[in-house]
Amino acid sequence: MGLAASAADIHALGSRAAFAVADVTDSSALSAAAAAITGALGPPDIWINCAGNGVYGLFINVPEADFERVTAVTYGGTVNGCRVALSAMATRGTGIIVNICSATAFHGLPLMTSYAGAKAAVRGFAQALQAELKIERSRIRVCTVFPPAVNTPFFAHAVSHMGWPARPAPMVYQPEIIAEGIYLAAMRGAPETVISGTAFVFSLATRYCPRLVAFAMARLGMEGQLLRGQESAIPPEPTLFAPPAGASPIHGAFGDRARGWSSHLWLSRRAGLPRTRALINDARRWATRRPSSPSHAIPRPKEQH
Repeated sequence: MGLAASAADIHALGSRAAFAVADVTDSSALSAAAAAITGALGPPDIWINCAGNGVYGLFINVPEADFERVTAVTYGGTVNGCRVALSAMATRGTGIIVNICSATAFHGLPLMTSYAGAKAAVRGFAQALQAELKIERSRIRVCTVFPPAVNTPFFAHAVSHMGWPARPAPMVYQPEIIAEGIYLAAMRGAPETVISGTAFVFSLATRYCPRLVAFAMARLGMEGQLLRGQESAIPPEPTLFAPPAGASPIHGAFGDRARGWSSHLWLSRRAGLPRTRALINDARRWATRRPSSPSHAIPRPKEQH
C-alpha cells in the first residue's frame, strides 16, 4: 500500500511512476522487480538503496533471528540492491547508486548492535565497490549518505526488547532535510556525503576524540533511546519480518523535537550549486542528443523498517 500511495503522489505531480514489490533479501525477486520497472520506464539513472529495519535491546538479550534479520535487510539488502543496479546500468555504462547509511557507522549506539554493525558494513562495502569501479574506469558511481536521526516511523516499526518503545537519540531532523541531502548527493556523485551539522561534528569527533565519543555513548545509555513512561503519537507496529498493514506516514511521532532546517545542508547546497547545475545541464544535453529519451524513475527496493 505504501508503494501505491507513493506512486499516486508522483502521478499527482504530473510525472510517471511504476512500482514493484520485492523482499530486498531475495536477490532474484529484487532483479525481477527491477526488470519490471525498467521495462515500464527505461534503465535507471539513479538507484537508491534505503531498506532498513531495527531492533533495540542489549546484545545478549536480542534473539539471534532478530539480529540476523536486521543484518540481512539493512546490509544484505544494500548489497543485493547494488548488484541489481549495476546490472541494470550496464547497458549504458553510467549511473549513480546511492546507499543510505547512517551516522551510527562512525560509532555504534548502545542497544542497536545489529543496526550499527549493518550500517558500518554498508560503508566498508561501498568503499570497496567504489575502488573496484575506479580500477575498471567505470562511469557508474557509488555514493554513501550518512544522515542523523530522522523523524520517521522507523522507531514505531522497530522491535524493542527493553520493555518500552524506542525513540531517536538527539539531534532529530525532519525527513525533508534528509531527502534534500540525498538529492544533492545524487547530483554531485561524491563518494560520501554527511547530512546535517550534527552528523558532521559527530563524524569528526569519532575521528579525533574517540574517547570523548565513547564516554558520551555511555552517558546516553538506555534512557536516551527509550520512551519510558511516555506515550507515543504513533502506536508501535513492529515490522521486522513483515511489512506494515497499511501505508506508513512520512513523519514519525517526534515532530516536536525534530529540526526542519540544517545550516550545514544550506552551506553544502550553496557551495555545490555550480557543480550541480553543470551536472544537470550535461544530463539535459545528453538527453537531447538521443533519438528518444524515455522518462526515468528511481527503482526503489521495498523499504522495510
